[in-house]
Amino acid sequence: MINPKQRAYLKSLAHSIEPVMNIGKYGVNDETIRQLDLALEKRELIKIKILNNNLDDNKELVELVLQKTRAEFVQHIGNKFVIYRRKRKDENRIELP
Repeated sequence: MINPKQRAYLKSLAHSIEPVMNIGKYGVNDETIRQLDLALEKRELIKIKILNNNLDDNKELVELVLQKTRAEFVQHIGNKFVIYRRKRKDENRIELP
């Protein structure tokens, strides 16, 4: 669980990153989760964009992604959201305050 100070720090880091994945009309499936797991293991902090043609509710979609990837919620603005999961390996980790 990240505290508010850490969340603010992660938001500042996420400001400059581009979305690594777009979620479209087919929503979240096993392949999407596998791709997100790989991205989280490599980067720790990722931004995801939900396309306008998506049929699911954005909040439900975010909750599903968080549950399946075991990640922490950082930020949700419009159709983009940011999630964080600490790397299992010690190398190149984001140092939280």
